[in-house]
Amino acid sequence: MTKALYPGTFDPITNGHLDVIKRASRLFDTLVVAVAKGVHKKTYFPLATRKRLIKESAPGMNNVEVVSLPGLLAEQCERMSVDVVIRGLRALSDFEYEMMMALMNRKLYPKFETVFLMPSERYIYLHSSTVKEVFALGGDVSDLVPEPVHKAFLKKRKNRRSR
Repeated sequence: MTKALYPGTFDPITNGHLDVIKRASRLFDTLVVAVAKGVHKKTYFPLATRKRLIKESAPGMNNVEVVSLPGLLAEQCERMSVDVVIRGLRALSDFEYEMMMALMNRKLYPKFETVFLMPSERYIYLHSSTVKEVFALGGDVSDLVPEPVHKAFLKKRKNRRSR
């Protein structure tokens, strides 16, 4: 039985992330989506909300689990007996960073293997920070994120306006 882990902050999960989740869930018996706290950046949505939004955005994918990523990715993989880590590559510019991270993780945990998946070409430009910026400037992000995420954005905007 092969188990893969797809880590990220998913702040928020986009249709590009969801595309990678769908692809990976077809390739592996179990796919664990590991949501990082976001130590190196301030997140728009809290960790519990991001986890909930992923679960709500991936209904019917029975082999997908959503967990928190409390620390080092290599340690989580060892704890969970993960066979492979999934990373999405949108463009060549992603590759250098992802390759260095994969090699560092392999140094920390020698059994560490990384599989790079490309999202569908219609999501190749999609990035969570861009989605947040478009939304903050009043743009429509409904075709960039799953419906539960769009609703969460609208709710957050409404709550801010009512203060």
